[in-house]
Amino acid sequence: MVSAARMETFLAVARHGSIRRAAAQLHITEAAVSAAVAHIEKQLGAELLAKAGRGITLTESGRVYAEYCRGILGLMKEAQAAVRRAETGRLRIGVVATAGEYVLLRPLASFRRRFPDIELSLSVHPRDALFLELQHHETDLVIAGRPPRDTGLVVRARRPSRLVVVGLPELDPLHTTWLLRGRGSGTREATLGLLEQLRIEPATLTLGSHGAVLAAAREGLGVTLIHSDAISQDLENGVLRVLPVEGTPLDRPWHAITTRTPTPTTRLFLTHLLDPAEVGSDVFHPH
Repeated sequence: MVSAARMETFLAVARHGSIRRAAAQLHITEAAVSAAVAHIEKQLGAELLAKAGRGITLTESGRVYAEYCRGILGLMKEAQAAVRRAETGRLRIGVVATAGEYVLLRPLASFRRRFPDIELSLSVHPRDALFLELQHHETDLVIAGRPPRDTGLVVRARRPSRLVVVGLPELDPLHTTWLLRGRGSGTREATLGLLEQLRIEPATLTLGSHGAVLAAAREGLGVTLIHSDAISQDLENGVLRVLPVEGTPLDRPWHAITTRTPTPTTRLFLTHLLDPAEVGSDVFHPH
């Protein structure tokens, strides 16, 4: 039987591709890390690591085992949270950048005021990374676009939102640069789908974050497809304008997503999101 501690050690090696860096993260010796990995390989009868230049990489068996380790460790931590009272439990929320900045903060603040003893954490990642974390029970609830099919994830609630094209008023969307989010972004995928639908191949500029895309649009570097939640201030100030583009606006609601077995604290937060008396205009609706 492989212990949870050894699984954690193996995952640290898998993340860093280095015994030394894994040891530094875990505050143990390199010899202890090597011994833990060797023990697992002996138990499994399989090689999990292979040399790659000066570092190491996962073998195919290693990649498969790492996925199982993530799920097992996530379930163990979820089980510990599930037996605690909802009002004193733990809630790990994952959000895409736009939802984190413009959709969730007010509901989260009111929830914190109601239940100050709940241990809260908020992480911001691209959509695909969030869904993977949720599948591995490393996050309790995700606010993002619709999850892919056949993932076993469950949409519990939705909040209306639209994607619109914005830029400086003088820009022609059909003859200017389009600003894109990084890979793994649902908005990026929607943008590329829209360009294909419009049958245009404009110059594109990829920026790594939502904030960078919006800042570039304000400076006139191009136009971008973005959630309407994120631009109300810019529209009011006249800095940006919603530009008419065939096929837009796109209906892209926010989704509150969990696994099939949400913890009591997760259910408590979902109830909060669905209560207009608590969250006002930020309210979600049952799916």
